Amino acid sequence: MNKYELAVAVNGQLESDAKNAVLEKVRGLITRFGGTITSEDDWGKRRFAYEVHKVKEGFYVFIKFQAEPEAIAEIEHRIRIVENVYRYLIVSDEKELSVKHEEEKTETVESSYDAPRKTEPAEAETAEAASEEETSEEETAADSDSKEAE
Repeated sequence: MNKYELAVAVNGQLESDAKNAVLEKVRGLITRFGGTITSEDDWGKRRFAYEVHKVKEGFYVFIKFQAEPEAIAEIEHRIRIVENVYRYLIVSDEKELSVKHEEEKTETVESSYDAPRKTEPAEAETAEAASEEETSEEETAADSDSKEAE
């Protein structure tokens, strides 16, 4: 199970009971699709950055939960049609993902690590000399071709 955070903006003109009913529907969606709610943070009524459905204020609630990745699409699909939920956003918990990514990264680096082969100075010089000879041969061949064309 992965960790997620759901931000919900609910209609600010609702009474307390109606707001709690909307939030209970949202919680029910999470649990219906196999998620478990770990924490909930109610920010209360805040002013929107812009009007949404001619409403200037809304209740903001942040719900942290754990669920399977397949469940997120279903939760989003269902939350769209819940009345009085004006905005929502589900994001992955970045801390959890970055830790997993770092662990996977170190595992792949350790498993595929081969010590670089050290070359002797004489070998390196002969390799450089051979590549210089090849480029000079190519340049002389190109020069002779251009002279023949004239």
